[in-house]
Amino acid sequence: MTDRLARAAGDGDAAAVARLLSDGAEVDGLGGDMRSALDLAVHAGHVDVVRVLLDAGADPRQRAGAYGEVTPLGLAAMYGYVAVAELLLDAGATTGAQGRLNSPPLVQMVDLLLRRGADIEGTKKGRTSLEWAAAFGNVRMVHHLLDRGATPSPKALSEARAGAERYPKAVRDEQRRQEKQETYALVVAALRAAGVAC
Repeated sequence: MTDRLARAAGDGDAAAVARLLSDGAEVDGLGGDMRSALDLAVHAGHVDVVRVLLDAGADPRQRAGAYGEVTPLGLAAMYGYVAVAELLLDAGATTGAQGRLNSPPLVQMVDLLLRRGADIEGTKKGRTSLEWAAAFGNVRMVHHLLDRGATPSPKALSEARAGAERYPKAVRDEQRRQEKQETYALVVAALRAAGVAC
């Protein structure tokens, strides 16, 4: 029954999910691929199914992802499912570090998490969100975090410079290498404009 629940959740079949739960399926049980119904519903962005599962008591803080590397909220953030994230937050998901991955989420997700109390200066593995965005050369996110009040730290500048050294070398295509270098140059410029000393 757990496998059927997981399949129905992944397929977005809210009626089947509700029926299986009323028939006694364990809401947080793991299917054959070791993923729960909530995990699969969040991964696919099925808002109605997520709502049914949370109403039935699914744990919004459980491990999620193919390797249990994130939480449902972290998964929603990675895919930019704002409506799903709101449901998870309403059900008690925390806004802190989300599992082993910490990919900078989309701008709307950042805004949602900040509105819900996330600390813009919070760290994961010793880096703030701004420092992560700088390290990955995410120009849009760097600008957005600075606009939202993130501290333009020397470490963020250092992360951008390290990324400029590391990532372009891994790119074989000359045009893509040039694009990467330009991207990191924009990150460095944004941080300097925000007041970080060279």
